[in-house]
Parts: sequence; C-alpha cells; structure tokens
Amino acid sequence: MSNDRTEKNAEELLIVSLTPLNLERGALWFEENFAAIKKARLINPWWRENAVILEKDLVLRPGEFIRQVANFGYERSASVAGRGLFAVRGGVIEIWPVNTNKPYLVEFHGNCITALKEREESQEKIKPRFSASRSLEKLLPGNFVVHVDHGIGIFQGIQEEGAEKFFVIEYAPPSMRSAPDRLLVSVDQKNRLSPYVGFETPRIHRLGGTLWETTKRKAREDAQKLAQELLKLYTTRQHAERPPYYGDPLLEKELKYTFPYQETEDQLKAEGEILHDLEKSRPMDRILCGDVGFGKTELALRAALRVVCSGKQVALLAPTTVLAAQHKKTFCERFKDLAVECEMLSRITPSCDEKKILQEVKEGRVDCVIGTHRILSKDTVFKNLGLVIIDEEQRFGVKQKERFKELRAEVDILSLSATPIPRTLSLALAKLRDLSLIATPPPERLPVETFVLPYSKNPIKRAIEFELGRGGQVYFLHNRIETINVVRDRLKRLLSSSCRRGIAFKGKNDALIGVVHGRLKEKEIMRVMDKFRNKEILILLATTIIENGLDISSANTLIVDDATRLGLAEAHQLRGRIGRSDTKAYAYFLYRARHLTPKPNGAGIPAESLGTEKAAERLEALKEYSELGAGYEIALKDLEIRGAGNILGREQSGAINKVGLNLYCQMLAESVEQEKSAAHAAVPN
Repeated sequence: MSNDRTEKNAEELLIVSLTPLNLERGALWFEENFAAIKKARLINPWWRENAVILEKDLVLRPGEFIRQVANFGYERSASVAGRGLFAVRGGVIEIWPVNTNKPYLVEFHGNCITALKEREESQEKIKPRFSASRSLEKLLPGNFVVHVDHGIGIFQGIQEEGAEKFFVIEYAPPSMRSAPDRLLVSVDQKNRLSPYVGFETPRIHRLGGTLWETTKRKAREDAQKLAQELLKLYTTRQHAERPPYYGDPLLEKELKYTFPYQETEDQLKAEGEILHDLEKSRPMDRILCGDVGFGKTELALRAALRVVCSGKQVALLAPTTVLAAQHKKTFCERFKDLAVECEMLSRITPSCDEKKILQEVKEGRVDCVIGTHRILSKDTVFKNLGLVIIDEEQRFGVKQKERFKELRAEVDILSLSATPIPRTLSLALAKLRDLSLIATPPPERLPVETFVLPYSKNPIKRAIEFELGRGGQVYFLHNRIETINVVRDRLKRLLSSSCRRGIAFKGKNDALIGVVHGRLKEKEIMRVMDKFRNKEILILLATTIIENGLDISSANTLIVDDATRLGLAEAHQLRGRIGRSDTKAYAYFLYRARHLTPKPNGAGIPAESLGTEKAAERLEALKEYSELGAGYEIALKDLEIRGAGNILGREQSGAINKVGLNLYCQMLAESVEQEKSAAHAAVPN
C-alpha cells in the first residue's frame, strides 16, 4: 500500500447493496442498527439478498465475493476513490461500502478471509478551494477570506480572549523560513471580511507591503471601466418613465382566492416586491429566484394580471414548446373567469391560427402572449407591450433577452429562474438588477434524496424496480441522441429480467419506455409527453429536453447515466422534475469510473474519474445542496466554479479572481454610483 495510508483491523464488516432504501440511510444508521441487521439476515429474505457480513476466518471464495458485490451494484475500478467501488489486487480486495465512511481491505488466503482492515487516509488535510458557506459565522477552517485592508487569507477559526471574540486569519509568511502571519479581527469588525468567491485558488497575501493595494487599485480601475459600459446599457432604462400600474384590486383579490395552495412567507414577500416595482414610474428589471415548484409561476400570473388590468399587454417567453404549452394551460385555467385573453405562439402553432393570433396581438385584442423564440420574430408586433416575463432565464442568451428592451425602453422585465446564470447573478449581486428569493418550500414538500455513484447496471435496475413497484414513474436521462435507442434496448432487457423474477409492472414491457429528444418533431414530443403524463408510459428516456416544464407528481425517480456531461445549474433543474408532491423522491447521478488514482480529491469524489476537477465539484455541490430551496446556493456555487469574470463579456477570469467576487461587486456598485453622480452633475439645471 502507498505511504499516505494506514490500516486498522476491524472485527466485522457489513456491506449492503445499492438499493434506494440503503442509499438514503447514512453510515451512522447502519452502525447503530448493526446487531438488528445481523439478526434480520437470518430470518428476512430481503436482508439476505441485500447485505453481507464479513468476519475473520470466514470461508468464502474471492470470486464468489466479487460476484456478490458486483450484483450489489458495486463497480470494479483501478483504485477505490469513492463509495460503491472495489478493486482487486491479488489476495486483497479493497472496497468502499456505501454504508461506511471509509474504505476497507479484505485479505484472503486461499478461500478464507484472514484480515479485515479499515483503510484510513493520511491526517494531512486538504484545504478546500472554495467556501461552501456564504456567511462568516458558517466559515470552516481552511476557507479563503478577503480582508478589505489586508487581502486574501485563510480562515482558521474563532478565538476568544476574555470577553472578546476574534476571527483568526492566516496570511503568507513574511520570509521563506518564518511561520505564517496571523491576524485577529474582532467580530465587531466583521464587515471588513467576506468569504472569497472566485474561479481559481487565490494567492495568499502577506501582511503589509504594497501588493494588495496595487491589486485593489487595478481591480477598481477594471470595475470603473465596467461600470461605464454597464451604464450605457442601463441608463436608458433608469431614466425611462411609464405610468404606474395599479390594476384592479377586486380582480387581483379574486385571483388570489382561487389559488389552491397556501402562500409561503417568501412568496408573499416576493409578491410585495414585484407589485411595488409595478407601482413605480420606473420600469422593473427584477429576477425572481426560487426552486422548481416553489410558486414562481403564480407570482408571474399576479404580475401579469396587474399589468393587463392597467391596459397593457404581457409576453411570456419560455425556452421550450413543452414549457410554453404548460404555461398556456396554467394561464388559461387561472384567468378563465377574469376575461383575460391568452394565446400561444410556437413552431407547432398552425399557420392559419398563427396569422390570426399575430393580427390580434397587433390590434391589442390578446392580453397575454405565451411562446418560445417565435415571439422574438420581427413579425410579432405588440400594440401596447408592458411586461415581459422570461421563464428559465438561464436558457436564453443576452441578445435574446435584450431584444425586448430594444422594442421599448420602458418595458418591465420579470425573469424567473431556479438557478440564475452567473452573469445575471453577478449583475444582481452588484445591485444593477433587483433580486427576489423564494427559499421557503411549500408545505409537505420533501427534499430529493440525491446520490452520486459510479455507473453500474444493478443500481439502475434496483432503482427502477423500486419506483415502478410503488406505482410511480421514472425519468432516465441519456444526453446523446446517437445512442439513446441502444440505451432503450438495454433498459428493456433489465426490465425483462425483473418480470422473470416475478416483479409485475402495468402494461407490456415494450410499452413501458418512451423516448424523447430534440430531433423528434414537436408533435411527436408532445404525443409522448401526453402518454407519460397519462401513465401510459412508465419510463421516460430522454435528453436534457426534459429539463424544463414538466410537472408530473407521480414521477419521483431520476437516473442520469453520465452526470459529468451536465452543468451544475442544468443538473439541479433536472432534479427539480421530481419530488413535486409529498412522495419521497430519489435522484441518481452516475459517473464512469475511468483512470482512477488512489488518492481522492478534497471533495470526496475522484476528479480523475470524472474527466475534470470541475465535474467533480459540480457533482459534489449537488450532494451538498440537496435540500429544498437550494437553487440560489447552487447558482452561487455555479458562479464559483465557472467564475464571474468580466460580467458583460465571455471572459471567465480576471479582476474578480484577484480580489474575490464580494469585494469586486462592492467596487462595482461604488463605481456605478460614482458614474451616476458624475452624469447627474454634468446635466445643467
């Protein structure tokens, strides 16, 4: 074994299968219930099939043990750098059970187990590159922090001296052979500190000297230049005026009364912020950020009613036809008794209907137009456009979103997103756009149980059997159109073996699986989706086309067979397709274990197996932020991983990395205010 590991003998070792029930139980649960599980294996067939207990001197052939753990769903690899993996090295089998916090060595002599050893990593701690927390009170030792006067250092905890508390920040040593400097910052001065958020591992500064001041000066110059560019874009909107929207209080009250759910506190707060914006004479430009199913669409409906009742038209832009169709259905149902006319424009709109709708929009006889990119066409002319709602904002480019601002400077913009893209989030953090958060989940909603595992057929099979066995449905994501039919055939073979074992599913095996992807015709996609919604199809095999717009409460298992191909925000959106009711939901993000090295990265997922370190960070972030309402944190983490860089351009690095996002945004906000003041002073009375 390598020098950076030590081993400790163990008396017994429990290894459980990768079933949904076992995966959602933590290592502590198995430790506390070990005796009960040992007893259950004697009388309960399920535990006999899904758990094995090893002990010294147990007679067991190595080949039989390898077959058993493979059937449990474990994958064989070159080295064991994460849960669910095992490696064979002569008479030693190294395995990391999903029910333990550490890997183990099982030593064989012939057909007998001679030793069980717990493998421990070296005590040298790997400092995390990024802060997982967003407030100073939640910082962990090893996180990077920025002191506005002294630069970037490493947080080392909180120290008490008498009645006072201090943040302990470690800086680079003043010379080659000296110890690092330590700075004590009183908790009363915590406004001088902020967590470091950036694209790369930052350079730790030395106390004193001129380097930090020079770095700040260059970053401030960059922020000033950026502020001037931003103001060119936003000055027109800042100075634009329109009549305030007061709407019809009686109709708004009636719409609220027909809402079938209880509003959360965050929903009410965000609604108040949006309606307050509409009552101003300056156009609104607000981002509404909330996880899928948290009520963003309802608030968009209420904003639309306010604008329509004030004599203006509303346009809702959705990234896909599926999502646009769902919005059309929702808007028509909610507005059916309020005399609000809604129409839809997309590629599947018949040409005869399209011509009629365009004419009615031009004449102002349509109040709400819902559609895809078709709305952006030059032949779509509004008589009196007042509000544009952009759903799933991260799916659109800057030019597409700016198209509405070109149409009319005083148009109001409401952007909806569960995970705003880093550029948009950066603008919000820099106070150039307003941001409303819905972080409170609806009552009775449960968080999605998230698992990141090496790819293996058995966990897939067990997850599907579990979900279909309880009467549910499954999303299976395979994001390569060229091989999606091959995957369908593999799934059919898996299900046929389940049927042979006596596990009965509704319908024939061939009818269980439906396939959708972007190369199918829109009508075929809608047909398959309708069959899935009506439970005529139980497994939907799809590309990321299902990322947006699906609200099917009976689908509560998601399997992604190569999660390393997904962006963080994209993966989080996909996870939002499940768990939209009070039923426990499960998400499996699988990765291919290739070219592993013995030492895992600091996040706990083998970066080498994922292709890039950033892929490992994305999957680890999905596990870390799996609670309800984590979309905003996901967006912040996405910003960390991808970098904010030049907010307007394509660069993903720059001044932000040298001073951290928080300080850069503070500089940017100050520069914007200075530019505004200078512009105001230049205007003669």
